[in-house]
Amino acid sequence: MAINFDHTLLAAHDSHASAVFLAAVLGLPAPRRWGPFDMVVADNGAKLDYMETSGDVTPQHYAFLVDEADFDAIFQRIRENKLDYWADPAQSMAGEINHRDGGRGVYFEDPNGHLLEVLTRPDGSGGWNP
Repeated sequence: MAINFDHTLLAAHDSHASAVFLAAVLGLPAPRRWGPFDMVVADNGAKLDYMETSGDVTPQHYAFLVDEADFDAIFQRIRENKLDYWADPAQSMAGEINHRDGGRGVYFEDPNGHLLEVLTRPDGSGGWNP
């Protein structure tokens, strides 16, 4: 049997709004409700399940590997929505994208502070190593 990643939970103050945000920026189908979760399903079937909490949200990092055309579309939506973005996870290179491994990458936050990354080449695929 192959081992495949299926889903993860993301804490959110408004799970529906957070899931709608993610799906819209990434250009994925509208989220669906399943039990207490608002689920965003990636093209490979992996699910990001937003779960509402009234407590603190500890920001996490989620990365999405996309092709060049999807990167262009996603980056356009990031700019259209006037979202802050960075070339690095430390968020020190504001308003820039990176070109690691011969591709492109960008980081931005969801409404809960989760750091989302979109990249066109897997980390290390072109020899880049921090």
